[in-house]
Amino acid sequence: MAHTFVAVDDHESVLSGTVAALQAEYPDAKIITANAAKAARDQIASVNPDAVVMDLSIPETPKDTAQTDTGIQLLRALMQEYPRLNIVVQSAHVRSLVRLKPLIDTHEGGFTIADKSLSLKEMLTKVDWALQGLIYTPREMRTGVEVKPEWLQVLILAFQEGLQDKAIAERMNVSERSVRHYWTKVQDALDVYPDVGKNIRIQTEIRAREEGLID
Repeated sequence: MAHTFVAVDDHESVLSGTVAALQAEYPDAKIITANAAKAARDQIASVNPDAVVMDLSIPETPKDTAQTDTGIQLLRALMQEYPRLNIVVQSAHVRSLVRLKPLIDTHEGGFTIADKSLSLKEMLTKVDWALQGLIYTPREMRTGVEVKPEWLQVLILAFQEGLQDKAIAERMNVSERSVRHYWTKVQDALDVYPDVGKNIRIQTEIRAREEGLID
């Protein structure tokens, strides 16, 4: 399936590098660019992309000064307007995203954060995770293991009662999509992400037991 991306950055060289990396990884992808928040909003409304890859420090229009707060406001608007949009944030200022933590916690699409110091390969991994609907937030955004009651219920039903997602959804009276969403949230809280050759559910169970969330 050919993906559609909107890439947002006010630095032409960085934007070109992001586009080139995405095009190499996804040869059939359609990639639209924007160098400011207003253009990004217009493009996203127009093409309904599979994912947005955006810098945090951007201007409102090309004539304005780039500010982290502009990116924060854009992200807030996007998550409220497009609750299932997959988002990758590229930034050297990831700490400021703490302001959006409640919104990130309830966002139904993929949401990953790629520090600008990461290699292109690592950045593309974060894009892949976002397209899978996964959540990834850096360790500095997390204060201890905060697990919501519905996430804990998924852990208990899966690892103590041995239920599969369909049965978990029926027991909790929610959709299977909601159950998958709870998995991504609790895995991010537990610092568990896809790793080649490892079963992510087994890793999640190990970490949950280490943290005392399940017996």
